[in-house]
Amino acid sequence: MAAMIPLDIVADIACPWCRLGRAALDLALAERPGHPFAIAWHPFRLDPDLPPGGMDRQAWLAARFGGRDAILRAHAPLLERAAGLGVEFDLPAIGRAPQTLDAHRLILWAGLEGRQDAVVGRLFDAYWAEGRDIGDHATLAALAGEAGLDPALVRRLLEGTSDRDLILAREAHSRERGIGAVPTFVVAGRHVLQGLQPPELWIRVIDELAAREVQA
Repeated sequence: MAAMIPLDIVADIACPWCRLGRAALDLALAERPGHPFAIAWHPFRLDPDLPPGGMDRQAWLAARFGGRDAILRAHAPLLERAAGLGVEFDLPAIGRAPQTLDAHRLILWAGLEGRQDAVVGRLFDAYWAEGRDIGDHATLAALAGEAGLDPALVRRLLEGTSDRDLILAREAHSRERGIGAVPTFVVAGRHVLQGLQPPELWIRVIDELAAREVQA
């Protein structure tokens, strides 16, 4: 059996391009089910200055982009790429711009249970397609349960401070390594790809890795 190759993904659930990056990767992995990747998700917050309860998303967008026309222009390429990948966004349904520190804690715990990718996918869908508040503890616990974790245990952990410092340290480490935008993909700890990558690129990467394995 070939050795697995780490694919580290630095991302934020509140980043729509991260959702598209995951969708494009998933399409490639479906085409190459024998891929060698061992995938791990790592924390990065687009706006670490958001308060714990987040803020009204329209107010956040206005502060970030300006008026309505500027917001529409910013969303246009996102929605175009989403349509091409078959990914649903319901932007009007989103009421809060969330502080995602606790969502990243949940993703960390999901990794310990072997459910990380399932939790990441559920969080992306809940926020971007359903408008659920992923900064809310009750919502996070419910989503954890939907992805196969113990919701009561997750709720108790969220009410405490477990692993907050670890998430902050990992995020700081990524920034110190020069990561300033997400999604960022790191293959085998060496090769860095930033931004949304098309499925065709990932298929080519997988095929090249497979060819090297044959030659070795």
